[in-house]
Amino acid sequence: MTTPDRLVLNPVHHLSGEVALPGSKSISNRALLLAAQATGTTELTNLLDSEDTQVMRQALGALGVQVERHGNIDLVQGRGGALCRETSVDLALNLGLAGTAYRPLAAALCTGYGTFVLDGIERMRERPVGDLVDALLPLGANISYLRNTGFPPIRIEANGLAGGETRIRGDVSSQFLTSLLMAAPMARAPVRVHLTTELTSKPYIDITLSLMARFGVEVQHRDYDDFRIEPTPYTSPGRFLVEGDASSASYFLAAGAIRGGGITVRGIGAQSVQGDVRFIEVLKQMGAHVSVLDSSISVGPAPLRGIDVDLNHIPDAAMTVAVLALFAEGTTSIRNIANWRVKETDRLSAMATELRKLGATVEEGADSLRVTPPEQLRSAEIDTYGDHRMAMCFSLAALGGVPVTIRDPACVGKTFPDYFEVFARLAA
Repeated sequence: MTTPDRLVLNPVHHLSGEVALPGSKSISNRALLLAAQATGTTELTNLLDSEDTQVMRQALGALGVQVERHGNIDLVQGRGGALCRETSVDLALNLGLAGTAYRPLAAALCTGYGTFVLDGIERMRERPVGDLVDALLPLGANISYLRNTGFPPIRIEANGLAGGETRIRGDVSSQFLTSLLMAAPMARAPVRVHLTTELTSKPYIDITLSLMARFGVEVQHRDYDDFRIEPTPYTSPGRFLVEGDASSASYFLAAGAIRGGGITVRGIGAQSVQGDVRFIEVLKQMGAHVSVLDSSISVGPAPLRGIDVDLNHIPDAAMTVAVLALFAEGTTSIRNIANWRVKETDRLSAMATELRKLGATVEEGADSLRVTPPEQLRSAEIDTYGDHRMAMCFSLAALGGVPVTIRDPACVGKTFPDYFEVFARLAA
């Protein structure tokens, strides 16, 4: 029985149609923050309306930034510089579980003035922020921890960023480098950032650099390990279209590869700046029929085969590959995904646990997952751990001829509030 805390997905024997994607979460929150700091008014079209972007909007509102929604358009009145320039301000912000709001805001607030406490829900207090803080301190930031060193909540006593040189790891979360780069142009002197490790999720940094350029700031770098940013004001591009969310597209594209009449997603394509669009390369390797146009991607079913692949560059879409492995012949090995462990939950452990419930043989490594499908999937009740991507990924198991129950289905509100309604329409 379907209840508010459980959603029963009956076996899906045919699935086809088109999906208009919601705006990208990664692009939406970056664009909101850059628009808020830019000179002029920015018209954002197709901005994602979800928990993560609502958290960012609310935080910006508390800081005095005007964001007005008119249908599918958000008008952001830019501050023409730092978000807050009043030393008397003393503000506490609860940012829930929104990493795409917490980390960039932590860096951005250092460029102005005032005192700020940034906190979140209990899981956010388990997600590291120390590498970002350690990189901001040499640039003149004043940040302290209020509970556990290296983790939220933090207190920022902002007095602007002086600039200079700093170092940061690149192998824990690309959000740390993104946050540092976006704040750097507002320092009083040039900023130079050296990476101390290999960069993980490089395509997400490409998104950051692309958006900064749209708002008038060019970042110089040498092979993604040495970045130089000059003091440069952000300027509004006037109008900015947020492309569809490529991570969310992966669930529908995977479904199209499993069975039915094929799926077309609109809002991403050959011109997409998001790294997760490269999920289609994995689909091709596994044997699916894929067609790509400038602003749409279509996938049709075919016999799928297991593959051995490094998916460090698309960690979110890599979760979809793990579930898609249930429908492939042979074993699928997904490597170099250690950063799954510091996401909304420990995704490596969670994926292994839930895949086993469906009958798969799973080997969980420190940074890898090997999945061998069963001859026949078992019906299961899937725990989502409050993680939106767990819920959406495991909806695909209903294509295996068994009913699947998703616990806490409302967690998809973080990025795709009407996901299950769209899934049901395609399966009708």
